[in-house]
Amino acid sequence: MTEDNTTTQQIDIAIIGAGPGGYATALRAAQLGKSVILIERDETLGGTCLNRGCIPSKALITAARTMDTVHQAREVGIDATINSVDFGTLLAYKTRMVDTMTSGLAGLLAHRGVTVLRGEAAITDASEHVMQITPSAPETQVRRFTRSGVGEDMGQSVTLQATDIVLATGSRPKPLPQHDFSGALIDSTQALSLIRVPASAVIIGSGAVAVEFAGLWNAGGCNVTLLIRKDRVLSGWNRRTGATLTRELKRRGINIITHADVTAVDVGVNLGATVHYLREDQDGESTAFGEVAMAAIGRDPNTQAAWFAGSHIELTDDGFVRADELGRTSVPGIWAAGDITEGDALANRAFEQGIVIAESIAGLDPTPLDDDTVAKVVFSSPEAASVGCTLEQARSREDLSNVEETMFPMMSNARMLMSGSAGSMSLVSGERAQAPGRRVVLGAHIVAPGASDLIAEAEQLVGNHVPLSDAARLIHPHPTFSETFGEALLKADGRPLHTR
Repeated sequence: MTEDNTTTQQIDIAIIGAGPGGYATALRAAQLGKSVILIERDETLGGTCLNRGCIPSKALITAARTMDTVHQAREVGIDATINSVDFGTLLAYKTRMVDTMTSGLAGLLAHRGVTVLRGEAAITDASEHVMQITPSAPETQVRRFTRSGVGEDMGQSVTLQATDIVLATGSRPKPLPQHDFSGALIDSTQALSLIRVPASAVIIGSGAVAVEFAGLWNAGGCNVTLLIRKDRVLSGWNRRTGATLTRELKRRGINIITHADVTAVDVGVNLGATVHYLREDQDGESTAFGEVAMAAIGRDPNTQAAWFAGSHIELTDDGFVRADELGRTSVPGIWAAGDITEGDALANRAFEQGIVIAESIAGLDPTPLDDDTVAKVVFSSPEAASVGCTLEQARSREDLSNVEETMFPMMSNARMLMSGSAGSMSLVSGERAQAPGRRVVLGAHIVAPGASDLIAEAEQLVGNHVPLSDAARLIHPHPTFSETFGEALLKADGRPLHTR
């Protein structure tokens, strides 16, 4: 195809966005025999998760945990100190992890026969599923990749017509209502690009991103102030989980200011950031100063492009694409996955959305996404993880009855004691309307080292509606962190072993 060639290429599925939702759709659809073109405007595949979120942040958190381990070594009789941190090597490690994951994804897509176009996509005729791809950077061309890392120039415009279009355009950090990101007021993407840990930082927010960066920078010696609107971090989670993690973050030296409403941020070149805020229990305004201030108050969906409105794709007031349980939008043959849909902005949720969409397009009649089975994890120290309903959520649902919450004393576990960390575990159980008289696990909420792995077992129990009595029969290996979950199941079943 040459620069002025206007031929329209026909394809089964065109996917806009190569983040988790987009590439999961591509991989599964190709597996099912569909011809697939994946369009991405960035230089690398993987979207926010692989490039600016999950993977780079966890690479740095891995380093922070190493520092934590050294700091705690004295408690077990090991005399160890950290003499210095080579930030050049640390950043190179982060970059190497990202490069490994993104290049691996490119290879997998090529192996499955997925064609990748690098460029900016726009739907030009929604009813006919026609789109135009143009270069995403000045003085470049649209590039096509059928083999990993081997691209060919396709000119200034490529036109596609697809039987189905999948939108997976992702999201971007939400700015404060009164300030755009500028100077020392940064977002999470900019925070990941810092060449050193700041000496002091103010973090605005109480969700996963805010909590993870608070722990990361604190481990690196930063004086961290965390401004949160409510009385605990993770305020939308189970109350016990949020309260436990808040106490543990404070114990580790993070200054948490609750009930804080940010009113203004003063920034200047090389002057740091002064954050102004009001508190419910105080008269007048207070301030917090940091070398940087990071706003981590959520993400906005990338649906602002003019072609979204021109395609008559129905959006919510907050800009999210309205999609049903299978991912279908208001326009027939156009689907949506990932952060542009309502719900938790999680890679694992987007993976399942992509699989459901691909199988729906292929006519397989898949089971719709069940948000009750989507686990959430915060890679703090200790970790927090959750799946299913909280007690309040379960009691508010008409399809659930006889709901109870079981709280397990984590410090009765030997491995928890050895870890030097606090923790909590709450299990929510009850009966579903479809199976009265059979008690099942409805939710699990954990704060502990390794909670990110423990939650996978809970996800299986919640998703498969395993009877509580059956789940509690399986004895976990001793001595392990996983025993806490097994003991909690026994307690919820009315026959506790090592607890009352």
